[in-house]
Amino acid sequence: MSTPRRSTLSCDVGALRADAVTVDLLARLQLAARRAGLELQLRGASRDLEDLLAFVGLRDVLGVEGGGQAEEREQGVGVEEEGELGDLSS
Repeated sequence: MSTPRRSTLSCDVGALRADAVTVDLLARLQLAARRAGLELQLRGASRDLEDLLAFVGLRDVLGVEGGGQAEEREQGVGVEEEGELGDLSS
């Protein structure tokens, strides 16, 4: 017997602060949604909120839609020049 497909509840969280109160609120919202047979999808999260949710291990659990706006994200730091290190023993 197949399990019924869950409906998705999409929630724009762009105006929420990245703090412990928000994390608690979103965790409780996810729990209530699952108890109601819904999947929660968070969209529009700020980079700070995404980072905080990842730090506490809830980013994937809460269904954070990744990506955001490219211009809002910082460019990754890469190696600009390659070279060999000199003798560091002295």
